[in-house]
Amino acid sequence: MEKVKTFKYVDYLWDENKAAALGDDQVALFLYRSNILGADLRITNYGGGNTSCKTIEKDPLTNENVEVMWVKGSGGDIGTLTRKGIAGLYTERLRNLKNVYQGLADEDRMVGLFNHCIFDLDSKAPSIDTPLHGLLPFKHIDHLHPDALIAVAAAKDSEKITKEIWGDTMGWVPWQRPGFDLGLQLEKCLNDNPGIRGIVLGSHGLFTWGDTSYECYINSLEVIEMASEYIAKKIEENGQVFGGQKVESLSPVDRKIKAAQIMPLLRGLASSESRMVGHFTDSDTVLEFINSNDLDRLAPLGTSCPDHFLRTKIQPLILSLSPNEDLTDSAAILEKLTPLFEQYREEYKEYYETCKHPNSPAMRDPNPVIIIYPGVGMFSFSKDKQTTRVASEFYVNAINVMRGAEAISEYTSLPRQEAFDIEYWLLEEAKLQRMPKEKPLSRKIAVVTGAGGGIGQAIADKMVQEGAVVVFTDLNQEALDSVTAKYSKDQAVGVPCDVTNEQAIANAFKETVLAFGGVDIIVHSAGLAISKSLEDTTTKDWDLLEDVLVKGQFLMIKNGVEIIKKQGLGGDIVNIASKNGLVAGPNNVAYGTAKAAQQHMTRLLAAELATDKIRVNVVNPDGVIVGSKIWEGSWAEGRAKANGISVEELPAFYAKRNLLNEIILPEDIANGVFACVAILDKSTGNIINVDGGMANAFPR
Repeated sequence: MEKVKTFKYVDYLWDENKAAALGDDQVALFLYRSNILGADLRITNYGGGNTSCKTIEKDPLTNENVEVMWVKGSGGDIGTLTRKGIAGLYTERLRNLKNVYQGLADEDRMVGLFNHCIFDLDSKAPSIDTPLHGLLPFKHIDHLHPDALIAVAAAKDSEKITKEIWGDTMGWVPWQRPGFDLGLQLEKCLNDNPGIRGIVLGSHGLFTWGDTSYECYINSLEVIEMASEYIAKKIEENGQVFGGQKVESLSPVDRKIKAAQIMPLLRGLASSESRMVGHFTDSDTVLEFINSNDLDRLAPLGTSCPDHFLRTKIQPLILSLSPNEDLTDSAAILEKLTPLFEQYREEYKEYYETCKHPNSPAMRDPNPVIIIYPGVGMFSFSKDKQTTRVASEFYVNAINVMRGAEAISEYTSLPRQEAFDIEYWLLEEAKLQRMPKEKPLSRKIAVVTGAGGGIGQAIADKMVQEGAVVVFTDLNQEALDSVTAKYSKDQAVGVPCDVTNEQAIANAFKETVLAFGGVDIIVHSAGLAISKSLEDTTTKDWDLLEDVLVKGQFLMIKNGVEIIKKQGLGGDIVNIASKNGLVAGPNNVAYGTAKAAQQHMTRLLAAELATDKIRVNVVNPDGVIVGSKIWEGSWAEGRAKANGISVEELPAFYAKRNLLNEIILPEDIANGVFACVAILDKSTGNIINVDGGMANAFPR
């Protein structure tokens, strides 16, 4: 194999040792190539593009050698592609579909016929791009959406520029919706231009190929590099991009402050039909575009590549706010923002009504996905963190495309009708309908205190499992790192927080908003226990319990409710108290009093916050010994002494004293919290005992 080649504008990730370990397994090499291509977002974004290879296999029915094409299946991502995510089809059968194809009106039927070409019965459903690979003869093929190539593809003089960059070595086909006919156009382009190394698809992307996976990879990168160098040279000649700077950015710190202030308002407006999760970015690439003179001209044009606008909507919403706008008066800012959202929804409705067909699916959510705040940054809102983050990444790709196209010629977007026909394609709608049902807490954002272990961790874990995005907070950063390690940043993040410190709490909520856009659920689980007689209880003991349990609860709710009210979506607060707030017992004056205060604060706030649809409830654990950090210290010794038993006898003692004779686990408390926030949606001011049944703790 030739010496590793280096590239200036794309990352070279091919590892000869890894590739050698795969031997002559062409499918494994195709998957390896796919993964490293998908690792660079400048080459193709999440879920974008597709790759393939062709191998000779034994037909299980005839025992004859047949050519099989292995290609990324529908809805897959080349960066994370595995064998389970690909489709294996008889190449000859796929090509024979040319005999029954009846033209552009027949495209949707053709997708169903791909199933008649399946070789591997464990195949993923073949995608609409399958014939684009099958009708070309090459062993390994890449279909990518590199920013530089789409810039060429979306330029006004795309065909001329293609010729200028690559001469006669690259083909070019005009824009056409993906499908069987586009595969025929690629085949014709190759037949008319034998010996070319690839094809530029107008407004769409790139096809490249090779005899081996390595040669295909190198060919793809070389083509991308040539386009990137051409664009970089043009930008240098022009001396500026996007018409130069119009708005000056705030400092990085001030941008984050502004973003945290406005995101809950934006989230509330963007969630007028369905609750959304947010994402914020203020990267240099984004700021260069949103602060430019050309923003108002280019942004309304919309994106060009179908993969872009399927995730970002056809165009963004631009906020007509000054970067230095005072955002502290939420009502005044909301008054300015509301008409902008209303106008966006009306324009989207007009787009739908103008372009729809008799059999088009019903209009989808008309709210913007991408929101631009010049001088501050870019926000995105969608159904979950991964989707909204990916939408943001795709719009960054779109910015790069506009940047490159404007440098070399003039940026052009897809005509609105073409864009609509992609967005509301019946096959795309069918894909959406096949998606799994959302989990009970999907689209919800939760903050859990004391989540570094024990009950708090169990509650936070339950929130993630049921679909929420969660901020784990705790005093201990090491514990947070440990309990969040099993999740991606799209599911959960850990933020250190001392609940007795108002500034620490304010920072935790700021980080929550910047990470996910707002907050819906607050669970105060941080706690400790001190078991002493009146005589032995010190003012230090008293103050510590009051600070963590009562003051901490108050500060968490005070800061969190401010955000919840901005959103206007309602919310849930669940306080973890104890049966000791209801039951009088020995050696418990400070702890029991603090727990009783937590319970009554819940009642008071349930009455006060109901008009904002904020429900406030209590879950009372008792005897949670297994997995609880409280029982690791002197509390266990105190409770053992109070009950006249040894520490070792505590688990059995507590399990036997409740009516159901059940051991209570942290997971049981988590289930109680889940019931409050997901099932009992018309309950507030309640106490739910999760204690196996303690008659003296019955609240009524």
